[in-house]
Amino acid sequence: MRAAVLVEPGKIEMEDRPIPGAANGEVLVQVSSVGVCGSDAHYYRHGRLGSFVVEGPLILGHEAAGTIVAVGDGVPYSRIGQRVSIEPQHPDPDSAETRSGRYNLCPHMRFFATPPVDGALCDYVTIGAAFAHPVPDTISDDAAALCEPLSVGIAAVRKAGLTGGSSVLIAGAGPIGIVAAQVARAYGATNIIVTDLDESRRQRAREFGATTAIDPATDDVSEFRVDAFIDASGAPAAVMGGIQAVRPAGLVVLVGSGAETMQLPTQLIQNRELVLTGVFRYANTYPSAIALVERGLVDLDAMVTGRFPLEKTADALDSDRIPGSVKAVVQVS
Repeated sequence: MRAAVLVEPGKIEMEDRPIPGAANGEVLVQVSSVGVCGSDAHYYRHGRLGSFVVEGPLILGHEAAGTIVAVGDGVPYSRIGQRVSIEPQHPDPDSAETRSGRYNLCPHMRFFATPPVDGALCDYVTIGAAFAHPVPDTISDDAAALCEPLSVGIAAVRKAGLTGGSSVLIAGAGPIGIVAAQVARAYGATNIIVTDLDESRRQRAREFGATTAIDPATDDVSEFRVDAFIDASGAPAAVMGGIQAVRPAGLVVLVGSGAETMQLPTQLIQNRELVLTGVFRYANTYPSAIALVERGLVDLDAMVTGRFPLEKTADALDSDRIPGSVKAVVQVS
């Protein structure tokens, strides 16, 4: 099969790789679409992301969809031919975290495109049958792939406790901020404030559900009083301002990957009894993601601003530098 392989920072080469076989409990998926994530671009340019370091050739891509073409032992043959959204996680079924339902926190996780585990920018991948989620024909291949970042947004909104009539401040109008705004609206939030330094991104946030979009460089976000704050920027200044905007007993959810350490207003957190937590990937979100897209409550197709063939993977990885870019998709088949 074809595979777009990161051989060194800034260099993608096309290689012929053997088609993997589906092990017991797994399915073999012919990949159709793969979304490009910021983490993919970071590995491509820098060879690392935080403590995760690329030490050998690596296939990137973890936002993927395709069609099941073969099954391993224990998986019904009736699954062959199903279009699926791939949840790119291989947790250890025996870990305490997996058994408790928080399999995203499994210390033995093998996650697509997280070194040294290969990802989905290739013709075929294998995944546990339970992590290949069937999608209806009303959902496009691209949208099926983007159920992965949508799952991050769902995890963030769940952690933020949003419900009908809630108010939320979201820092960052990149892909995760955009899906978080859409999910917040779908969950019934009526006051959705999105901040971003870039005017085009603020306009995009308005198009995808933000009731207010502001420039944090000119507007003081600490003057707001919201039920929850979701940081999708990773910027220390955004985190500090967002925490100050949360009313007593509110929730703060850190999603953006930024500085490894930062200063926090601990006295304010104590005095307002704020709950501060993080989001690391997601668990048990894909059925909700697919339902939200199927019912038209979240629009993932409209987020796609660039489509590339597998052979142009390097261009796809660099497309986030194009003004107005939101989400690039590599269309494999």
